[in-house]
Amino acid sequence: MTVAVETWPELPLEAWRDSCATLHMWTQVVGKIRMASAPHVNHWWQVPLYVTPRGLTTSTMYRGPTGFRIDFDFEDHALRLETSAGVHESFALGAYPVAEFYDRVMAALARLGVEVRIWPHPVEVVQAIPFDQDTVHAAYDPESVRRFWRILLHADRALHEHRSRFLGKASPVHFFWGSFDLALTFFSGRTAPPHPGGIPNLADRVAREAYSHECASAGFWPGNGAPAIDAPAFYAYAYPEPEGYPAAAVRAADALYSAEMGEYILPYEAVRRAEDPEELLRDFFSSTYEAAAELGGWDREALERRSG
Repeated sequence: MTVAVETWPELPLEAWRDSCATLHMWTQVVGKIRMASAPHVNHWWQVPLYVTPRGLTTSTMYRGPTGFRIDFDFEDHALRLETSAGVHESFALGAYPVAEFYDRVMAALARLGVEVRIWPHPVEVVQAIPFDQDTVHAAYDPESVRRFWRILLHADRALHEHRSRFLGKASPVHFFWGSFDLALTFFSGRTAPPHPGGIPNLADRVAREAYSHECASAGFWPGNGAPAIDAPAFYAYAYPEPEGYPAAAVRAADALYSAEMGEYILPYEAVRRAEDPEELLRDFFSSTYEAAAELGGWDREALERRSG
């Protein structure tokens, strides 16, 4: 049966602000389990989640010889855990606090025979309530969460298309649960100056590892935690930012450079209402990357696919 869905659904942040904050913390719980169960990879690429046809996944992790996976299912609104031993657990997602979610996840892992210990403190947020004590965040609007996932699904598609043209070192398209955004990063191949750090509740060494090499990033973010934006948006930035980047000729009429954030911001509403959202995103992603690469003196001939 084919079900018609709105590709770019409406999702003003105000309509699901509390649910967004709760979901952010839930993804941090699951993300920290992934971080504790994977060997370190450059730029912390072992920690993100990935978009699936139903939500978000950790992909396969290991504790000793046992493989296991945790999936957020935003169609049926459930968390699913399964192992290579053929056992699985699941429970419904609903309007209950982070502390209860944390307890349910850890209890389910124990029943599956998966022993994992995590540091139960959120990162990259100002209000960092330990997971096992967080009774503040307890909202869950199923329809808004589902819409958020639908946006991630199509943003993931657009970012994969953008990635296909780059031949140099590039990240996967992945969902960072700390900053709560879908991201893709290209690298010039050169090292970068040490990142200044200063991100709330995040050790500076973590940011310096993430930005150890020159890069140009793009992605989607629902807008939580930044009063200057306070709305869902696509973004792009370069580190280190080359001279002239804020004044670059970006091929997206509604894109603006935020000096406060050091990023180009393209409001999600502008994409959603565009005659051709996919073309607008192609222009935004490609022109912001081109500005970073050209102004930064990247070897574009070696790094880019010119045809095909």
